Amino acid sequence: MTQIVGHFIDGEVVEDSSRTQDVFDPALGEVATQVALASKDTVEMAIASAQKAFPEWRNTPPLKRARIMFRFKELLEENRDKICHLLGKEHGKILHDAAGELQRGIENVEYACGAPELLKGEYSKNAGPNVDSWSELQSIGVVAGITPFNFPAMVPMWMFPLAIVCGNCFILKPSERNPSAPLFLAQLLQQAGLPKGVLNVVNGDKQAVDAILEDKRVKAVSFVGSTPIAEHIYTKATASGKRCQALGGAKNHAIIMPDADMDNAVNQLLGAAFGSSGERCMALSVVVAVGDKAADALIEKMTAAMQSLKVGVFDNTDNDFGPVITKQHQQKVMGYIDSAEADGANIVVDGRNLIVEGYENGYFVGATLIDNVKAEMDSYKAEIFGPVLQVMRVESMEQAMQLINDHEYGNGTCIFTRDGEAARYFSDNIEVGMVGINVPLPVPVAYHSFGGWKRSLFGDLSAYGPDGVKFYTKRKTITQRWPSSGVREGASFAFPS
Repeated sequence: MTQIVGHFIDGEVVEDSSRTQDVFDPALGEVATQVALASKDTVEMAIASAQKAFPEWRNTPPLKRARIMFRFKELLEENRDKICHLLGKEHGKILHDAAGELQRGIENVEYACGAPELLKGEYSKNAGPNVDSWSELQSIGVVAGITPFNFPAMVPMWMFPLAIVCGNCFILKPSERNPSAPLFLAQLLQQAGLPKGVLNVVNGDKQAVDAILEDKRVKAVSFVGSTPIAEHIYTKATASGKRCQALGGAKNHAIIMPDADMDNAVNQLLGAAFGSSGERCMALSVVVAVGDKAADALIEKMTAAMQSLKVGVFDNTDNDFGPVITKQHQQKVMGYIDSAEADGANIVVDGRNLIVEGYENGYFVGATLIDNVKAEMDSYKAEIFGPVLQVMRVESMEQAMQLINDHEYGNGTCIFTRDGEAARYFSDNIEVGMVGINVPLPVPVAYHSFGGWKRSLFGDLSAYGPDGVKFYTKRKTITQRWPSSGVREGASFAFPS
């Protein structure tokens, strides 16, 4: 009998098998398990559990909340191998890549451990005569996170550790494509001492998402996924009065300047373009080469370097990357390669129809390099989300920057150069939220914040870091005065100053 991955509600795994969906091993192309899809009633049960836990949790001192996170961090490290195995089995990413994902998640837990410092507010004595004023960062209530398939551990840990140490109770709706790791994280956090109901996990599809968005007890929603869904989530959540941050898609460009260290750039681009099968919102999917000399050198060196890339199953750490997530996505990625070829681009290295011995039914796409891509091509406009690197040729840095600034997405970008003046001009004037200088994946560390511009982010606040604290708290400012005993003052009708 196939095991069913259930929900985690009020500290217990809930077996809700009224509706289920297959979870595939993408390397084998076979069903690995099944996941329960929450009904509206199940989601409401989770929200009720969170709401019940909230009054006591919001009054728990931040230091005690932080101590639970310290224990959670230790448990994550002790269970590193198991978590990475769950990620590899259901996502397909190689174990070394899964370990990197988990470490980035742990860094967000470490940031959340600073809750006493993050939440201590501000104080001004004698803001006026015998008047003191201070601000407090208070919790919101029940909040929710809706997370994608590509980072089943890291992206949830962008959200729930910080939300919880800020005094909120959390409903996590992870991707139904790889539900096992998020469920295990919730169990570890309870093992660390988290009270029942403070973190609940509901697996599901659109029905579960709609139940979260429509329930008035949920005060804020975080989302990471594609731009069309991000826009829908943001519109629906804010229309119902919720606070919302919705991170969407990307088309991340790298500019290769004529003076770039080409060998270093190629090595950096290999991992940035093809790591995790290109299924990263920060994947570097377009190289804009300034001048044909730089473009030709890039194509030559990249073509040679790509010959040694190894594609295969997650538990062979000699492999560089694994399959894409589903059969449908495999066909979609290859369809974009077909489209680029039909539009006149040059397929330099072709990853279509890759067969991995012993895993012939897996959802593999090989590393693909495409030259002479133009801005009007569909393959350029879309977020392919696969191991495909496209090369565009321009005559100047200004033309390269214009391409990036004109694109609807503004998530991440980088420039490879030895010229400090060019790098400074680029970082000052590019219309993108996260910028790298000779760094192809400029994902901010946990004590900064992650977020793009334009249609890559809906909402005013980015994820995790300082913006995360602002998102998961409400500021309250208190002004206090104690009149001297026996002194009676007359009424004043002027605005107080």
